[in-house]
Amino acid sequence: MTETKCGDWSALNLFTPEEKKICLQVRPEIEKMVGTHFKIYIPVVCRSQLVAGMNYMFKVLVDVDGDGVCVHALIFQALPCHGGELSVTQVQYPNPFDDPLNPLMNTQK
Repeated sequence: MTETKCGDWSALNLFTPEEKKICLQVRPEIEKMVGTHFKIYIPVVCRSQLVAGMNYMFKVLVDVDGDGVCVHALIFQALPCHGGELSVTQVQYPNPFDDPLNPLMNTQK
């Protein structure tokens, strides 16, 4: 296992229960940002980055028609000493299911 340095993105991985909880907590904010209510919302994979807090990047399946449609979301969690609040900083939607989860996300497509 390789060590991840502060500021580096982790490898693509399945999420922990805590990471899944974070992804589910910000669903309303993501839906508001993309202007739709998702009938399904299933976190698939994530990456994380330790900064002055924690960045999480999630791929979330939101439509199973055809090959599947996903939203990619970048979520920041402040350090506990700063309240630990969550905020969605970027989203990409719609993305095909096989679209890679890129750490260099741009703003909404």
